Amino acid sequence: MNDALLTEIDHVAIAVHDLDAAVAWYAEAFGATVAHRERVERDGVEEALLEVADSYVQLLTPTRDDSPVAKYLASKGEGLHHVGYRVEDCAVALQSIKDMGGRVIDEVPRPGSRGTTVAFVHPKTSFGTLIELVEE
Repeated sequence: MNDALLTEIDHVAIAVHDLDAAVAWYAEAFGATVAHRERVERDGVEEALLEVADSYVQLLTPTRDDSPVAKYLASKGEGLHHVGYRVEDCAVALQSIKDMGGRVIDEVPRPGSRGTTVAFVHPKTSFGTLIELVEE
């Protein structure tokens, strides 16, 4: 029996200043098309998901100056923002991190885009990588 909590890579998120320009570049360079586009008010972002096999490239741009993605862009510039991993049960995976003494950004799972349930693990816990747990 496999006890792994991570089931697949859901997405790789890339922070960009100009979402339309990034979408156009992926379309021209790779023939990628937008599978889903959504404004997530809670997080202060707009996203475009480009389907790659059973996963996505998630292009993110801030919709307000105080969003985490706006702060990321201001300090680090455009680039890889986080990795999203699919999990069967977001609450169980999040509790596993907490039980190990790990730092989390979300104390409890919350609604994400596409009707998912999500929670973020702090990068100081996961070797410098912001991780999003995604339950479909």
